[in-house]
Amino acid sequence: MLVAEGETLLLRCTFVGSCLDDMIKWVKVSNQDQQEIYNFKHGIFPGVTPMIQRTLEPLNCDYSIYIHIVTREHAGTYHCVRFDGLSEHPEKKLDEGTSVLVKGAGDSEPDLWIMQPQELVSSTTGDTVLLNCTVLGNGPPGPIRWFRGSGLSREAIYNFEGLSHPNVTAVRASNSDFSILLHGVSTEYAGTYYCVKFQRKLNRQYLSGQGTRLRVKAKPSAPQETEFINERVARIFPSGLLSVLTLVVLGLKAVTLAAFLLALAVRRRNPRQEDCRTPGPAELCSF
Repeated sequence: MLVAEGETLLLRCTFVGSCLDDMIKWVKVSNQDQQEIYNFKHGIFPGVTPMIQRTLEPLNCDYSIYIHIVTREHAGTYHCVRFDGLSEHPEKKLDEGTSVLVKGAGDSEPDLWIMQPQELVSSTTGDTVLLNCTVLGNGPPGPIRWFRGSGLSREAIYNFEGLSHPNVTAVRASNSDFSILLHGVSTEYAGTYYCVKFQRKLNRQYLSGQGTRLRVKAKPSAPQETEFINERVARIFPSGLLSVLTLVVLGLKAVTLAAFLLALAVRRRNPRQEDCRTPGPAELCSF
């Protein structure tokens, strides 16, 4: 973000989950030095006030802050941090940081602007997602590229002058439009996407947009599919046929059991049958 001296700077941070005002703070990192800017639990921080805005969605809390009367000392990278004070690593950064540049009264205007107006985009698996990026000005010669994530681990998504991800296309509604479309997104697409200007001569990054965070939710199973499956089962096995088959099976079991009991009763009533199997006088085996 670029802000002029004397202006008010808004740093945004939204936490999804339970509101934990006493576990969130802001820190600034510059020249390997970390400074606490605001703590929602305690402390006095002149020139810094919380926005304290609850969003319409339940259990979403806004921990954005205002920094008033910005000076050059406010330049650096700001992080929204959650801490508990109990674990070995008590602090956890909730974002990848917001880089702030401060423009003095005598400084010249920048030659390039990269604007990513979307802070958060929510979608469902299978959707096509539009990520906006507008580049104004000239800057040094070099391509515009899209990345997911930042630092050495970032993933190349689209290069307007080279190879790109197969499911990504460019919009190019105008010469300054570097927006892209992500087709058929899945939960693996979630992350923060950056529109970045590169300097061709030095083959390095020149300027980056502020980033757009993409959230992808899994699509729930459609009730129509369940009804269709149930209908197919009903067609294959109609209720009347199922009833008849059930009665037949039960009838066969009953007949088998009755035959067994009858044979057992006959055997008990004729014990002399067993004696006829042994040699003896013929008259003993006559009935």
